[in-house]
Amino acid sequence: MTRRTLLRAGHVLSMDPDVGDLPSGDVLIEDGRIAAVDREISADAEVLDMTGRIVVPGFVDTHRHTWEASIRNVAPDATLDDYFVDILDTFAPLYTPEDVYAANLAGALECLNAGITTLVDWSHINNTPEHPDAAIRALTESGIRAQYAYGSANTSLADYWFESKIAIPGDDVRRIRAEHFASDDGLLTLALATRGPGFCVNDVVTSEWALARELDIPITVHVAMGRLAGRFGMVKQLNDLGLLGPDTTYIHCCYLSEEEWRLVADSGGTVSIAPQVETQMGHGWPPVMKAIEHGLRPSLSIDVVTTVPGDMFTQIRAAFGAERARVNAVSWQADTPVPEMMLTARQMLEIATRNGAHVAGLEDRTGSLTPGKRADIVAIDATALNVAPVHDAAAAVALSADVSNVETVIVDGVVRKRDGRLTADVARALRLVEESRDRLLAAKEARA
Repeated sequence: MTRRTLLRAGHVLSMDPDVGDLPSGDVLIEDGRIAAVDREISADAEVLDMTGRIVVPGFVDTHRHTWEASIRNVAPDATLDDYFVDILDTFAPLYTPEDVYAANLAGALECLNAGITTLVDWSHINNTPEHPDAAIRALTESGIRAQYAYGSANTSLADYWFESKIAIPGDDVRRIRAEHFASDDGLLTLALATRGPGFCVNDVVTSEWALARELDIPITVHVAMGRLAGRFGMVKQLNDLGLLGPDTTYIHCCYLSEEEWRLVADSGGTVSIAPQVETQMGHGWPPVMKAIEHGLRPSLSIDVVTTVPGDMFTQIRAAFGAERARVNAVSWQADTPVPEMMLTARQMLEIATRNGAHVAGLEDRTGSLTPGKRADIVAIDATALNVAPVHDAAAAVALSADVSNVETVIVDGVVRKRDGRLTADVARALRLVEESRDRLLAAKEARA
């Protein structure tokens, strides 16, 4: 029997140029797929009244270390250098599979609550084979669309992040592929989260790239950020090793050279930018316009809730403000007018939705309200005092709305947030993540 849901009379921002915007429009969902988007649709369906709501595609977070939800805000003033010591060398070795499960469950629900319907979970916490199983189980239970990016263990900063000779265990990645991701058509898909050149010796780098390509899964890697990786020339090194390709996402990219930008673009690579982290923790200026100038479609990501908020509204504004501040400062210094090509609020919304799906390799499924795609949809309450009155719906979402305005969240046609409340067992998730926090803090004290 066909399941139908009709979102009626919302201000629809489809983010699909062929569908366009509908100041008053309907969206019909059939069996988890968007069946139609039009001004008025008649159908035998459950009706959700979207009057006074802005209906948008779900946000896509293309890089988050979800396992860190248990240690939220433990490093509020940290630099990137601090992060390596305070998080990867202090807390990460203490994580049990139960901690990973609790954090991933709470972190994924946090995403859904904030209107993030697709998540790339950059999971570099695989200290035992049970750790990835726990992470995947939590993502599955949450109901989010996710790309699980299998990363290395983190039991020693020296062993894993300074010319590391330890490769991600190929046999376990193959096991995870076979047990959890035999098909690439599910709500969860698999990627490989690699450390890359500079952090690893060349033999490890080439073996990890080869593993991903053997399994036909995408690759995601941090490059060109902060004092260390900003000087590694990682993309140039990857090119010298013959490893560049369209299957790779480059995260941060704050200090890419012009040659490296061309190499990324020419190889078909994609880019994930975490603007709040980058400006706050010293990674470098978020290179949103730099990516656009090279013909790339940058996406946004949260990165670490140890230090920044976990919602996409923050990232949109951090990127928008930082990029325009940078350009304005350059123009002031040169005493020239600002260029005509400046970031717009509408662009930021596209970057947070459609571009994110593109970077995650899921644009055929999500990222826009396009008939035929899966129904990943968010409704924003535009009658709230911080949003109303609406003059420009895209600007209202990008620059005024916040998590409190996310009223409805639908993933793959299933309502995950209704009337401003998650449908999941939030109390259980909170209890588990608080117990994990207490366990980790006690283990840290015992280790000191």
